[in-house]
Amino acid sequence: MVVEEKPARLAVGVVGAGRVGATLAAALGLAGHRTVAASGVSDASRRRAETLLPGVPLVEPRAVLEHADLVLLTVPDDALPDLVSGLVETGAIRPGQLLVHTSGRYGTAVLDPALRAGALPLALHPVMTFTGSRVDVQRLNGCTFGVTAPGELRMAAEALVIEMGGEPEWIEESARPLYHAALAIGANHMVTLVAQSMDLLRAAGVQEPGRMLGPLLGAALDNALRSGDAALTGPVARGDAGTVSAHLAELRRHAPEDVASYVAMARATADRALANGMLKAEYAEALLGALADEGIR
Repeated sequence: MVVEEKPARLAVGVVGAGRVGATLAAALGLAGHRTVAASGVSDASRRRAETLLPGVPLVEPRAVLEHADLVLLTVPDDALPDLVSGLVETGAIRPGQLLVHTSGRYGTAVLDPALRAGALPLALHPVMTFTGSRVDVQRLNGCTFGVTAPGELRMAAEALVIEMGGEPEWIEESARPLYHAALAIGANHMVTLVAQSMDLLRAAGVQEPGRMLGPLLGAALDNALRSGDAALTGPVARGDAGTVSAHLAELRRHAPEDVASYVAMARATADRALANGMLKAEYAEALLGALADEGIR
């Protein structure tokens, strides 16, 4: 009987055992790869590694690279360029080593110093929020990854994403900042808006604002993903200037810190509603006037 050999498995290292790094390493482990070392300074990183990467030693970043074929650089965006430069200057990078960062902002150009040292650069950004718990590994199933890599490494990059249960989406190097801005607008700003809404509902006497908002926001998100601007509703899209003025009066009284964001989002909504014909010009003038009056207070 002939036994087929399995493809070579990779020794994985993690520089920055935060929520993302530990999760991706755990997912690669489920695909048959082996995490051999990780770096983490904070108590939270150490606890996370114990949970998601049991038995994996926590060492200095240089030592991580000594033992790994594939290195996950999962540090904050602003720290990434200095980290890459530091690893190159200390001679930590080996020729042929796969170097993967998970920043949405950057493509592979940020890894150019490592490329010159012989590393194989990949940018794999999971389009997902992470909690640092085991549930994150499950959430990677079907999760889209923004993938950027040199042309000759594209298949390898996409294969790694698929092994983690994700879906690769190719993003050109030049489009990475725009791609990341789009995701930040959708996900990060949504959290702020939902938190503001919950605070205001509590101030209005609602005991469980999450329970009230869940069905509404779930339906709004579903409608927006299906229909885009056609899903717009509410007083701004209708041109109800009186209602908008009443909202602003209440916000000035109860939550003045939220006035600026309300005005900014209302103006953006009005612009989109005008452009697609939902907001009639005769109603738009009074609405925009109310918003303009607020802007000069």
